[in-house]
Amino acid sequence: MDRQIGPPVSPDPPLPWAAALMRRFRRHTVLKTIGICVFMGVFFIAYFHLLRNPVRPVTIVHLTALDRLIPFQPRMLAAYVSLWIYIGVAPGMLPTVRELSHYTVWMAGLCLTGLVCFYGWPTAVPPLAQDVSGCAGFSMLRGVDSGGNACPSLHVATAMFTAIWVDYVLCHLRSPIIPRVINGAWFSAITYSTLATKQHVVFDVLAGALLGIIFALLSLRGRHCSGGA
Repeated sequence: MDRQIGPPVSPDPPLPWAAALMRRFRRHTVLKTIGICVFMGVFFIAYFHLLRNPVRPVTIVHLTALDRLIPFQPRMLAAYVSLWIYIGVAPGMLPTVRELSHYTVWMAGLCLTGLVCFYGWPTAVPPLAQDVSGCAGFSMLRGVDSGGNACPSLHVATAMFTAIWVDYVLCHLRSPIIPRVINGAWFSAITYSTLATKQHVVFDVLAGALLGIIFALLSLRGRHCSGGA
């Protein structure tokens, strides 16, 4: 029988949550960067094609009392465009190619579902009554994204999907509450900005949130916040 020489070797202690998170961000950085850019490029080709070539009459989504209460706030444009940074956070947190592939398939399914909705039921928000010519960056946004492809809001849907996944990873790493609150606040700012910039109305936001929740929960089915790196 082999004899143990010296004291028993204890397993390495788990990394603190912040160190574990940074290690995840450093894994497959090039693959993540290229993958996100390609994914967004393909999505926008399809999105703008449907926006500019609707196959059916475009339906104007009705305003609600809440839409009328929320004033036009061009300063919320920064929060609105921050989505394109935010959607890269969740895949950046994933440590393996298998996890990235799983995430990408479900995000693609969400976006494809939204595009199918836009194809079968083209929608738009009511024309903006305010003059945006003096609002920096806003006239450019309206020139590119004219308020069509409105319901469901894929802006909100992808933000919701991202928020749930980011919270799952932070929970898994046993992070303190503050990063999870920041994640929720960023998601909330993006969602509110869709109403404050008048790019979407309440019905769009609710439909987008529901779409994001459904796909996020299906993609995380069977997973639990067990802790670990």
